[in-house]
Amino acid sequence: MKNNVSQLDLIMEFFKANEKRDIKHPEVVDWVVKEWQKRTGKVFRDPDRGIRSLHQKGYLQKIAKGVYRYDPDFVNLRQDLEDFSPALKKQILERDDYKCVICGMGKKEGVELHIDHIKPKDLGGKAVLENGQTLCSRHNFLKKNLKQTETGKKMFIQMLESAKDSGESELVAFLEEVLSIYEKHNINGHIVWKK
Repeated sequence: MKNNVSQLDLIMEFFKANEKRDIKHPEVVDWVVKEWQKRTGKVFRDPDRGIRSLHQKGYLQKIAKGVYRYDPDFVNLRQDLEDFSPALKKQILERDDYKCVICGMGKKEGVELHIDHIKPKDLGGKAVLENGQTLCSRHNFLKKNLKQTETGKKMFIQMLESAKDSGESELVAFLEEVLSIYEKHNINGHIVWKK
């Protein structure tokens, strides 16, 4: 099957057909995945990334978590978003020894690698060597949630110290178990929990 439409074009086709309507994430994803399969015979692997990209570029408005809207009167294209060039991506991969900087897994282990902006480009992050890092697909996906988990881990550590000071043994046991889950899954390892 021949198809000249890109994945981003297909996502925009859906939003343009539903303009000025708040659309929940699953509705968009279900349609574009099915439509891409029908038109190309291939699987659309990461529609979430495409939706996020269109929002970052200014085509879509984010109304709430997982809810987007296309309104042609409010398209505000950003000219300041920088992507890494192929040469810079290669430099970052070489610097990071072709391994995820979080878990150390790489192509040898069959892991897909991504070049990621440390400071997100929609928050002004530049496409420069110092702002790039190699992440496996799992950690790249998790990264967007890490700020929330960082806040949670810090809160649990503070609660644990307070519970220890108050002698609340059941609460101490609970909080230690929660924090051990952070360690088990290597989430926010840079925030040190002193046992």
